Amino acid sequence: MSADAIVIGAGPNGLAAAVHLAGSGRAVSVLEAADEIGGGCRTEELTLPGFLHDICSAVHPTGIGSPFFSALPLSEHGLTWIHPEIPLAHPFDDGSAVALQRSLADTVAELGRDGRTWRRLVGRSVARWEELTADALGPLLRIPRHPFLLAGFGLPGLLLRGGGGSRSGPAAPCGSRGRGRGGTATLAEAAVQVHVTLEA
Repeated sequence: MSADAIVIGAGPNGLAAAVHLAGSGRAVSVLEAADEIGGGCRTEELTLPGFLHDICSAVHPTGIGSPFFSALPLSEHGLTWIHPEIPLAHPFDDGSAVALQRSLADTVAELGRDGRTWRRLVGRSVARWEELTADALGPLLRIPRHPFLLAGFGLPGLLLRGGGGSRSGPAAPCGSRGRGRGGTATLAEAAVQVHVTLEA
């Protein structure tokens, strides 16, 4: 059978492209070098029987929030999103750690004196998450519907990356180490990198 399009790689992006093309009536072939499809979203038993491990990516909020994936009947084909109680934690050298909770209020409490800064940093994005994801995860070549919201989401990440990622750069006002120890700066940098879905 001849194909109108050949998609190389059966990870989430390749499969999304194939589904979109097939939905518009094109004949599509998908080629994958690995034994299983799924790319970085695959889960396998790597250590002991019954213990499942994400072999590449482990946080999938952009999949959950994707306008395209949300429009597909993925649950009818066996997809179940697993929401961990604590999506992200950052350990310190002294053996302590700080955790990013699913609730904004719980994360603010976890961060102690850095909590107010964290709320200021991400609160607006959390409150308007659906509008934000529609712009952040939509087509690239278009004018965003909420440009100021999108800019407000990206700007902290740019500031936190300032100074080569050192804590002495623009990230310094976000917190130095803590609960007073690494709180806001550490979690904000991590959250910006993984786009963790938060709840108000």
